[in-house]
Amino acid sequence: MQIDWSNIDTVLLDMDGTLLDLHFDNHFWQTYMPKVYAEKNGITLDQTWDILKPMFVGWAGQLEWYCVDHWSNVLELDIMALKRDVAGKIAYRPNAEAFLLKCQQETNDVRMVTNGHRKVLELKMEFTDIHKYFDHLVCSHELDHPKEEQAFWQRLQVSSPFDPDRTLFIDDNETVLVSAADYGIKHLYSIKQPDSVKPRDFVSAFPMIEEFHVD
Repeated sequence: MQIDWSNIDTVLLDMDGTLLDLHFDNHFWQTYMPKVYAEKNGITLDQTWDILKPMFVGWAGQLEWYCVDHWSNVLELDIMALKRDVAGKIAYRPNAEAFLLKCQQETNDVRMVTNGHRKVLELKMEFTDIHKYFDHLVCSHELDHPKEEQAFWQRLQVSSPFDPDRTLFIDDNETVLVSAADYGIKHLYSIKQPDSVKPRDFVSAFPMIEEFHVD
């Protein structure tokens, strides 16, 4: 990752899988929550996945997918309470904090832009104090569009203007990065392994960061 900071005025950073280890989220959605759902409903895990998979596919990339209130209603589970059960797995990716400090030193406009729900952000703030590194914390729900959609970037621009040509954006979601590129954001990076215990199964079209390095 070679960043010419003289060309950067604004830094936009994703949270889950970029700054924080995606293992927490993957463990919750792929292991812990399905187990609780199966036990609550007296069904097997295979039967549980027959129910969950169509939902996950149907709402992928939409605000509903990222909304804990939506999933609490649909699954009849207290999603935030369950997340707290396994919150001990919330952790930074290697050198993420050092990189955040570097961003603060190099620019006066460092923003978190996350599809994560505000309630989830608050839980992760409680366990990491990640908010202290940012000038703004932006949740897609508050702009009424996920980062996958052009309307998100348009509304972000209206809420607090930035020059796409002088903006650095890092995210682990390929569809989000394509959307950012379509909007005109110039300096784009992906993450090689968002989940510390699970190798990524495809190569990004964007430069991939294995680990943050700070000169």
